[in-house]
Amino acid sequence: MLLLLIGAGALAAYSQIVSVSNDPGRISGGDALLRVDVPERMPLNRVTVKRNGVAVTASFHRDPERHALVGLVGGLRLGQNTVEVFTGFNIPATQISLVNHAITGPIFSGPHQRPFVCQTAAFKLPDGSALGAPVDENCSAKTVVTYMYKSTADGRFRSWPMERPNDIAMTAVTTGRLVPYIVRVETGTINRAIYQIAVLHDPSDPAPAPHAPPTAWNKRLLYTFGGGCGGGWYRQGASTPNVLSDGIVGKGYAEAVSTLNVFGNNCHDLVAAETMMMVKERFIEAYGPPAFTFGRGGSGGSYQQNQIADNYPGLLDGIIPSATFPELLENAQFLTDAQLLNNYFSHHGAGLTDEQKHAIAGVTVPNITGNAAGADRINPTRNCPPELAPELRYHPVLNKDGARCDIFDHAVNIYGRDPVTGFARRVIDNAGVQYGLHALNSGKITVAQFLDLNEKIGGHDNDGGIVANRTVADRQALRAAYQTGRITFGGNGLARVPIIDYRGYQDASPKGDVHLKFHSFAYRERLRAANGTIANQVMLVSAPGGPVAGRVQAYAIEKMDEWLTALGHEKSPTMEKIAAAKPKDLVDSCYTASGERIVETQTFEGGECNKLYPATPSPRMVAGGPITNNVLKCTLKPVDFGEYKVALTDGDKRRLRAIFAGGVCDWGKPGVEQQKPLGVWLRF
Repeated sequence: MLLLLIGAGALAAYSQIVSVSNDPGRISGGDALLRVDVPERMPLNRVTVKRNGVAVTASFHRDPERHALVGLVGGLRLGQNTVEVFTGFNIPATQISLVNHAITGPIFSGPHQRPFVCQTAAFKLPDGSALGAPVDENCSAKTVVTYMYKSTADGRFRSWPMERPNDIAMTAVTTGRLVPYIVRVETGTINRAIYQIAVLHDPSDPAPAPHAPPTAWNKRLLYTFGGGCGGGWYRQGASTPNVLSDGIVGKGYAEAVSTLNVFGNNCHDLVAAETMMMVKERFIEAYGPPAFTFGRGGSGGSYQQNQIADNYPGLLDGIIPSATFPELLENAQFLTDAQLLNNYFSHHGAGLTDEQKHAIAGVTVPNITGNAAGADRINPTRNCPPELAPELRYHPVLNKDGARCDIFDHAVNIYGRDPVTGFARRVIDNAGVQYGLHALNSGKITVAQFLDLNEKIGGHDNDGGIVANRTVADRQALRAAYQTGRITFGGNGLARVPIIDYRGYQDASPKGDVHLKFHSFAYRERLRAANGTIANQVMLVSAPGGPVAGRVQAYAIEKMDEWLTALGHEKSPTMEKIAAAKPKDLVDSCYTASGERIVETQTFEGGECNKLYPATPSPRMVAGGPITNNVLKCTLKPVDFGEYKVALTDGDKRRLRAIFAGGVCDWGKPGVEQQKPLGVWLRF
């Protein structure tokens, strides 16, 4: 018996069982892809695997790249499970504990939002048919596989017929092979989201499996994140980004999307992170592990990539955010400022020229007027999705307990509830902000104009309405925002991934646009502050839309693939390794309208690129705030008249003290409750 124990102990020291599909504590859907690494001297046919005491060895296949077995173990019960490996002894050589969660979630995002409108019946499959009615209260639907092929007749995708067609186009994948252009699209529901996975696969080949992935797949997974925000709550969503694209699936990439990774359906990065994790797990369990996973997506898609990469490291190995914002709250601060400034200009600013308004706002006047309505995302009544029945919606008089359609109540699991109102706590704040301070000190507006502006700028109430008083944030909500990563820190997972920030320049849009260049610099400077370097980030800028923008975005995908390939299989590389692996020709650049590339470090001011695409500051930057735009509520200090570069009368001074009775922003100090996140992989 002693010899048996010694033998088993020796094998345990060299055997291990690894959860391939996800962290063992975050498994979902009742199955997990596992790998059993076995010592070379132990024949694989002597290995036995048991799940909760039941033999499941038949589920395993030999891993051709190592002396190991890989298998999809199903039948996991909700909660704790144990998988044991035996190598000829009566005691396990090794084991793993798996915590299984329902495929409908949640896992770490906290209680599901209610009400929640199912939209599976409205979701269209690639062949034009509908996914079908939901089968339960969590909006689940049957999983459907649709095959589409590109026709040589007209270059369009067509549904796969009963018999193999004779007009199948061929496509060249990144591995150099020429393969039939046939796409397998899997559509189903996970975490109350509708997901799709697309990959090249010939239906005459065996069905994909983790031990037998599609032969045309290049072993790269691209996760696409959709934009938007307004109306992104209380609904499943009936749309995802298109997964039938020549530039992605046509080149051999697998692509994954979901409705809750479209911010126009779900404006909540925490639910987005959880959903992406669960969809990726499904992909691995169906097709096998990718060599790496990288993300792309603009606007609301950039929020998701930045926060998922920083707060939930390991899900994304590289990111390509475009029309970039650091996160939702930085943009919400700009939008609420824009609404207040637009209200002031409309009602009190008749004596101001457009040049003076520009000086006060930092951004152009169209970028104030055009973005004022964007602040409605903090208003609980103006941005409800049409699918949400009117009788379910909040009304300040008629239905105080109704669903509040705003970014804070949507994220109440993070911010908590105000015990007085019962509504979510909020971080919006402009107490002490001296709007137009730089415009005053540079002589572009008068003292009287500066005082009038700050006296009448006002703030927002708890329902997002404009009121005379400045807005004061809830301190507990501020703490939660920083501690949980709702303000992107940049020094956690983002310090371990390559980043290509692409911006189609929108600052000069005649109707105004929210996707302004200063957001990219706020993001870049946070990375620099957190990591002491921006060696893992490259910024590319071009005019928006058109063939040049398309080529730049395709270039970003090509170079991200090259960058991650050079890094190999290392899942948490150092900054030094990331910098060393970066393609030599991938450097900060901008592109002219004709496509000429100007290689130049992208900075907020100066250089040839800023002549083409000048950056403008945010209103908070004009007020003295940092370029990082990560101070939600500034620390206050008494008014110091020595800081003004203009002459002030005694009357001006009295008025200043009255306007800022609580003090003005001390931008030299951290914001109220500003701090690093508590950690990564937080649960709510």
